[in-house]
This record gives sequence, structure tokens and C-alpha cells, in this order.
Amino acid sequence: MKFLKHIFHYSAVLILLSNCSTPSSSLTNNIPWQPDLGNGFYKNPIIHADYSDPDAIRVGDTYYMTSSSFNNAPGLPLLQSRDMVNWKLVGHALAQQIPLDVFATPQHGKGVWAPCLRFHDNKFWIFYPDPDFGIYVITAGKFTGPWSAPHLLLAGKGIIDPTPFWDDDGQAYLLHAWAKSRAGINNLLTLRRMSPDAKTILDVEGKITIDGNKIPNYKTLEGPKFYKHNNYYYVFAPAGGVETGWQSVFRSKTIAGPYEDKIVMEQGKSPINGPHQGAWVQAQDGSDWFFHFQDKYAYGRIVHLQPMHWLNDWPVIGDDKNNTGTGAPVLQHAKPVAGKFALKAPATSDEFSSANLGFQWQWNANWKADWFSLSARKNYLRLFTINDESQLQEKNGQKKNLWDVPSLLLQKLPAEKFVVTTEFDVSNLLQVGDTAGLIMYGYDYQWIGVKTTAQGRELILVNCEKTESNCEEKTLTSVALHQTKVVLRMTVREEAKTQFSYSLDGRKFIDTGAVFTASVGRWVGAQMGLFSIGSTNISYVDVDYFRVSAP
Repeated sequence: MKFLKHIFHYSAVLILLSNCSTPSSSLTNNIPWQPDLGNGFYKNPIIHADYSDPDAIRVGDTYYMTSSSFNNAPGLPLLQSRDMVNWKLVGHALAQQIPLDVFATPQHGKGVWAPCLRFHDNKFWIFYPDPDFGIYVITAGKFTGPWSAPHLLLAGKGIIDPTPFWDDDGQAYLLHAWAKSRAGINNLLTLRRMSPDAKTILDVEGKITIDGNKIPNYKTLEGPKFYKHNNYYYVFAPAGGVETGWQSVFRSKTIAGPYEDKIVMEQGKSPINGPHQGAWVQAQDGSDWFFHFQDKYAYGRIVHLQPMHWLNDWPVIGDDKNNTGTGAPVLQHAKPVAGKFALKAPATSDEFSSANLGFQWQWNANWKADWFSLSARKNYLRLFTINDESQLQEKNGQKKNLWDVPSLLLQKLPAEKFVVTTEFDVSNLLQVGDTAGLIMYGYDYQWIGVKTTAQGRELILVNCEKTESNCEEKTLTSVALHQTKVVLRMTVREEAKTQFSYSLDGRKFIDTGAVFTASVGRWVGAQMGLFSIGSTNISYVDVDYFRVSAP
């Protein structure tokens, strides 16, 4: 009962988050990445941010999308669009990750892997895998929630990438892949029968329906999505690995197979590496489109949209100039839905003028309400100096760093080039060791911020280069700070090269340190954000704004 009480509490918080409006910002005036070219065409990627393993559907005249979220909370981002190009982040389906105690500390690379979004029986469904626990199911009458508490449909290690299918005869099925790191096997897709309400698996053993090991040159077959079209069962599934793979499709006249296979999209001569894993969506006019990701290293797995057509009952994705049946990604194309639509993009900036954090923010682990306040000081975010000293002490030979601190407040990188500016009031960093900063976070990370020392407050630039066994923070620059307000900035250029700077008057910015190249995290791109830590919980920093703009 205590567990359910926590779930219901977090679900209530998620309802509040989903129903609030996104804080006002300069979004429509200065979007760092805008795919809508304004002339009836769009450019790829349609979302230049780490919404990895995207799945999308259409219900009526609205398009919906979710993606992986790994260890971050809240998880399972919810995006909405009217034209497949302009997307708005409207909430999250998962307020906290379960088990709650496990995800109270950062579980890098774990948590929510590739989800599947469906609309069936007049409600939304998300099937999502946790590679260490199994396949969970949540449902909602409205896309923005409230979403049900997660139900563990299929327990087991290494069971990933679920896709449900409700057939015309009322039978229901679950197809999934395997993670070799947990199960010891992969390159296989297993089919099981399930109850139509997705409460129970009816086929415990399952059947290997598609075996990538029997197809020449196949490796890492995963991420399936189940569809039915023109009397064929289709499985869209990527293979070949995140950075270098391709998109395959399998078809059969019977759901159990055997299945024919065909590669329907690969990089070809395009600059888009590893184009695969996503969703087939049909527009209102009957035209076909495919969402997929591209692994762009520090920027994460960014989202592309490709035209799709059919040839001899096989889908062809992208541009097939030679009529081989295998397309390559397009960089520009006519928009899927004609007409004028408001320019939108997932939120980035936050003036902290709302009662809630903007939907773009995620914590490094399950969050606690007493980590922050948006009401203690009007139009400011107050970040309390969470006592994370236990996380920062040297243990097992590892030096202190922020890698295992849960209270980092983070968001995705929104474009190839952009500028982040934030203003701190550090009047209440009272205790020696109290620290607050603006961070570019990944395996390697760097941050600029303020630390209280025995000699007074210092403005410092800190770097941490992480290896598998060690990461020790190093102070690169340090200057005495004789005022309580300071403006901090990150200027990000191509290849995620990041220059940190600061201003004492809000006008003149002073670069500090050499250019830092942002780094990936575990299965995620780099993240940017804020933190406040110390030896007690009585101090805090007040953040006036967090503004993201085009350079």
C-alpha cells in the first residue's frame, strides 16, 4: 500500500504538470532550430534534440509522439503536432520511475528504453521496457494524462522494445526484442500472445518469429513496430546498430510467419548516418510518412521525418532515385500537411514565472519536491543546496564528481548552435562548500558557477573528464566574486564545442577557459542545466531565468 500511495502521489503531481501551461519565453521569436521553412517545405531533422527511439501515431487530425527517457524523471515525454513538423512538448507520462527506491539515485543508461505508443479501445497506450525489470504498460483517456500507474505485463531481464498488436479477430499479441547485455541473446524478435486488456501474457515461452542471426550481415535487430496493411502483417525493425544501421521491414500473410525481409532505407549517399527505428504514420490524405532517429553523438538521437510510398506491397522510405526499393534520407521535402501552422518546437527557455517547471526539465533521478521552489520568490527558481556530500565523497577509488548526484536539473540540447544565458542570485549560498552552477553534462562535463569558500565566494570553471574507473573534478579558472548577482553563459557551436563566459553587469561577457567539447552520456546525448549542492540543506540559489536562443 505504501508503494501505491507513492505512485498515486506522483501521478497527481504529473496531472498538475500536464495541465499547466508552458512558461512564457521567446520561443516563437528565437527558436534555436526551426524545421518549418515557411514555404510549404520542411528540413530535417524536424526535432534537433535527443528524443531517441521515437514512436508516433495519428488520432483524428492530431499527431502524437513519445520517446525513450532512460534514467531521467519525469520520463516518457509527450509531444503533439498538427502537421508532423511543428512539435510541442505537452507533458510526460511517467512522473517517477519505478521501483522508486532504485531510481532515487541516477541509473545511467537504465530505466525507460524504446517505448511504443498506440491508440486502441478509445484510449492511449504506452508499452515501455525497462531492461532490468521487463515490459510495463500505462494508459490514458487523454494524451496529456492522467496516465495510469505502470503495470508490469512481462517480467524479465533483457526483454526490450515492445510493440503490441490487436488483430481483427480480437486476439492480442506482443512482439519484443532482446538486450544482450542482460539476456545474453539479441538479434531476435519474439512473439507472445497477450490478453486484449494487456494485463496478462498468455504465452509465457513465446516464439522466435524473426531471427536476425539467419539473415546475412544482420546484427542488433531490435526496435520492432507491428502493423497490418493490405492483408500483410508488417514488422518495421532497425538493424545494424545505432550509429551505422538501417531500416528493415518484414512481412507475412500470417502473424506467426514465416516473414520475408527487405531493407527499405539506408544511408546511401546522404549525410544521415544510421537512419532507422521509428514509426510509420499515415496522414489524413492517405500519404505515408516515417519518423526515425539519427545518432548525432553529443546532440543525441535527433528526429527525422521521411516520405514513404509502397512498391509491390513493400514500403519504400526516403528518396529511392534508382527504384531499387531502398530509399535514402531526404534533407528537405514538401510538408505532409498543407496549410499554415504556428511555428513550434519543444520548449527550452524558462522565465520561472509559472507555478511549475517547464516540461523541458528533467532530473537526473527521481525527484523530490523539497529540492526546489517556484513560489518562495516570485518569478525565480529556488534551488536548495541539496546535501549530496555522500555522493561526492571518494569511494571505491573514484574521485568526487557530479555523475551520481540525483538533483541535477537538466534538459536536452535543442539545436546544433545555440546560446544559454542564466542569472544567479547567490546571496544565500551561506555555508563553506555551497555550490551552484550552469552545466554541460555527459561522460565528460564542464560547469561554471559560484562556490562559497572560507575566503568568500568564488566564480569558478570546473571540468571533469570521466573514464570507466575515475573522474576527478578540476578547477580550471577561479576569480573572487564581490557581488551577489552574476550572469552565466554557454555558447554552443558546431560539433557541440562550448565556450563558457560570465558577466558582472549583464552586458559585457568575459570568456573563461578553453572551448569544451560536450560529451555523450550513457545512451543519451549531452544535457544542459542547473544544480545547487552543499553540505547542508539550508542554503539556496535563486535563478532569475534560463534563456536559450539562436546564436
